[in-house]
Amino acid sequence: MKSLIHIIPLLALSSITCCYGFITPGHLRSPIVVPTNYALFSTSIDDANVIEKTSTANSLPSQRRIANTEKFARLPVWPVWQGVFLFFASKIFGQEFAANWEDSIGGRVCPNFFSSSEVVPNTYNGGTSPFVLLVHHRHAFFNWDPVRYIQAVFFPEGFPSHPHRGFITVTYILKGGFYHRDSLGIKQEYGAEEKHQGRHVQWLTAGEGIQHEEMWDTEPDMKDKGKLLTTSSQELYQIWLNLPAANKMDTPDAKVLQAYDVNEANTRQQIPADTTPVIAREGTITTVVAGEHDGIRAPVECPTNAAIIRIQFTQKDTTTWKHILPSSHETAILYVKQGSIQIDGQRIPPHHTVYLSPDGEELTIQALEGEADVLLLSGEPIREPIASEGSMVMNTQGEIQKAYMDYQRGYMGMPWDHQLTDEEWREHVKQNPSQY
Repeated sequence: MKSLIHIIPLLALSSITCCYGFITPGHLRSPIVVPTNYALFSTSIDDANVIEKTSTANSLPSQRRIANTEKFARLPVWPVWQGVFLFFASKIFGQEFAANWEDSIGGRVCPNFFSSSEVVPNTYNGGTSPFVLLVHHRHAFFNWDPVRYIQAVFFPEGFPSHPHRGFITVTYILKGGFYHRDSLGIKQEYGAEEKHQGRHVQWLTAGEGIQHEEMWDTEPDMKDKGKLLTTSSQELYQIWLNLPAANKMDTPDAKVLQAYDVNEANTRQQIPADTTPVIAREGTITTVVAGEHDGIRAPVECPTNAAIIRIQFTQKDTTTWKHILPSSHETAILYVKQGSIQIDGQRIPPHHTVYLSPDGEELTIQALEGEADVLLLSGEPIREPIASEGSMVMNTQGEIQKAYMDYQRGYMGMPWDHQLTDEEWREHVKQNPSQY
C-alpha cells in the first residue's frame, strides 16, 4: 500500500506535479497562433519623413514585439469538481469569465510544456531556452468537502518524494504555502502568508541529484480563522530552468528566498543575500526573483543567464511598465495570470503565454482594463543538446538513463512516505544517505 501511495500521485498527476514529463504534453495544449508580420511595420513615405523617423528611432530604445501567442490547456484538480465547473463555465460564459472565477476560487492547473509548443520552433535550443517548463497552480482545500478526504487516501495533498537531476526548480508561491523535506536532510516552510514572513520562493538546484517532497500547507486562510467552514487557498508558479552542461552535476541545494522591499531609503544599499527585491512604483509592484530591473538586481546566484520577474498592475486605470532586456536575452516569455495587457497595440487576455521577438532593447506593457498580474521569463538560450524525460533534464538520452539508474541504486537517497513524522524522516535520511 505504501508503494502505491508513492506511485499513484506521480503517475496520475505527472502533468501537474514536479514530474510533468511522464505524459505526452502534446495533448495538453490549445494553441492560438498570432504571427507577427514585421513587413507590416514598413511603409512607403517620402525621404524627409524617412530622415525624421530614423532620427527618432536612433534616440529611442527598440521595442520587443509579440512573435506568437499560445494558450495551454488547464486541468481540473484540487478540487477536481471545481475545475470541471470552471471548464463548463468557460464554454458557456467565455474563457475570460472563467479565468476571473479561477482567480477567486481555484481548482485548476496549467502546465506550459514549452517543448510541445506548436508556435515556437526549436524550443529547447532557441525559442524558449533556457526555460523548460512553467506551471501555474491555483487550488483550494475546503474542510467541508467530503470528496477531498476520500481522495486524500489515495492521492496525497502535495507532491511526495521524487528525484531530479540537471536543472533548477523555482517555486514562487502567491497564496498559501508548502512544507519541504529532501534527501539532504533539509526541511523548509515557505509561502505567501503572514506566518511565512516573506519567505515566498524556493530556489532548488537539483544538480547531480536530489529527492524532495512539497506538501501543501492547508492551514485555513486568515479570513476563515476561527470559522466552522474554512478554505485554504493555494497558488504558485513552478519554473524549470535549465543548466549548462558544465553545471548539471553541481552540488544539489535548496534555499528559500525572502521578499525585500526596495524604497528610497535603501535603494542604493546592497540587496541582502537570499532575497527577492520588491520594487513599488506608481501603479506597479515588480518582484525580481532573478535578473535585474530598473538597476536593481536580484542577488541569487545562477549559472544560467536568466531573469524571472513578476509585474503586478495595481491601479484601476491605464498603467504602463517598461523594462530594458539584456541583448543576450533572446528568449522572452510572458504569462498573463490575471487581467489583460497590451503590447504594441495588441491585447492579450488572461491565461495566455506570449513569446516575444528575440531582438529589441525595451519591453513596454500596458494594463488598460484595471489590475493585471504578469510573469516575465527572459534569458540567454543554452545552445547545447538537451534531453528531458520525467523529472530529469540532461544533454543526452544516455545521461537520462544513467540518472534513473543512479536513482534506482539509491545514490540520491531512498524515497520516503510523506506521512512520516519529522523525526522518522530524519532517521530515514540518516539510514539512507544521498551520495551527493
